[in-house]
Amino acid sequence: MVPQKVFLTKGVGVHKEQLTSFEMALRDAGIASFNLVSVSSIYPPNCKRVSKEEGLALLRPGEIVYCVMARNSTNEPNRLIASSVGLAVPVDPNAHGYISEHHSFGKTGDKAGEYAEDLAASMLASILGIEFNAEQAWDEREQLFKMSGKIVRTTNTTQSAEGHKDGFWTTVISAVVFVGS
Repeated sequence: MVPQKVFLTKGVGVHKEQLTSFEMALRDAGIASFNLVSVSSIYPPNCKRVSKEEGLALLRPGEIVYCVMARNSTNEPNRLIASSVGLAVPVDPNAHGYISEHHSFGKTGDKAGEYAEDLAASMLASILGIEFNAEQAWDEREQLFKMSGKIVRTTNTTQSAEGHKDGFWTTVISAVVFVGS
């Protein structure tokens, strides 16, 4: 089974119970009605990215759905949390790309997203033979990766939130959801 389509989604949930806050985050992301199976980080060859709405329309409640998910939770008031998935797609549609997951405390959504995107792009660059300095800033490496002509697109989806002021559980999720075979 090789998925033909993927979509990105994210959500946040708050509840006095940690599990229920996770459920609320899944609902916010639109994927609570599926039996989710986490998989590792390969973006399939010849896979098309579609909108969340298009992807959800192709799935049925109760269906077993594969995804790469980043998840983070806190019950510490005002604690900044983030979850992010990064995506790096090669120019060659017959080659696979990479997806990364990142879960952080104290990072803004922008910083967490940039980090996840950098992780995915660096993993892809390493198998494509693109030489780079890991110590360079992401902006510099991003330009190098794209100028190589081997990486066509990088992106991320990130959810951040502050822990609930009264200590309820706050959960954030970000996911790449696979559709079809």
